[in-house]
Amino acid sequence: MHTIYKWMAITLIGWLLCTATAWAQNNDSEDETYRVITTYGITSNTNSGVLGGLSFRQAKLLSGDFFGLPQYRYLSFEIVNVKHPKEIQTASNFASSRFIYGKENYLFALRGQYGREIRLFDRSADEGIAVSGIFAAGPTLGIIKPYYVKISEGSGNQTRSVPFSSLNQGAGGLQGAPIGSGGFFQGLGESKLTVGLNVKAALSFELSTFRNNTTGIEVGFLTEIFPNKIIIIPNPGPTGSREDGNRSFFTSGYVTLFFGSKK
Repeated sequence: MHTIYKWMAITLIGWLLCTATAWAQNNDSEDETYRVITTYGITSNTNSGVLGGLSFRQAKLLSGDFFGLPQYRYLSFEIVNVKHPKEIQTASNFASSRFIYGKENYLFALRGQYGREIRLFDRSADEGIAVSGIFAAGPTLGIIKPYYVKISEGSGNQTRSVPFSSLNQGAGGLQGAPIGSGGFFQGLGESKLTVGLNVKAALSFELSTFRNNTTGIEVGFLTEIFPNKIIIIPNPGPTGSREDGNRSFFTSGYVTLFFGSKK
């Protein structure tokens, strides 16, 4: 999966850079510079599924330039589901539902980012692609939410939802057989919080159908660190620590599809 993401990103960046360069060399139309660009987007990354999370970002033109290039104040907020690399959907032997065996916690990363967006290539008034370089950093609020599963127990095939971590507790072993995932919001009130830092570098490719609207993609690389390892899937072995196989430092490549307005 990581290899697919890598080659998709490399191919897309190469094609868009070539296209953007060709348009940048066409100066027949007068370039326009917008002061505020506000966008919303959906993001996918190598630590999540196809839909990794949601994002909001705003770029505001600054008075000074950066070596002759327009620069913007870059502000972004996003929430992303961070997965463990060993997460695999398991089919129940007793029902058609699926669940992730061994998973104890979700990790949701709520990120704030502040930095600079430098306009490398501008688009002409009604056509072309604008390319920007982005560097930003900021705090991350990590939300660690218990993962719930449905279990079947008793001769009457009764079901209830419990944290997966509770299945291995007690002298009696398993409390019941998992038959599927619990509700997404179950355990939200039991969540624990942690605070970390994130840094990213990216390229933004902006295309506009209408002059005051914008669509495009942001392709980049992000690193994130927390003070302690976050247990998503604990080490099941009899030796070592439960934290083994989990991380406090995360890296990911990502792609964000965004749309919004500029003025």
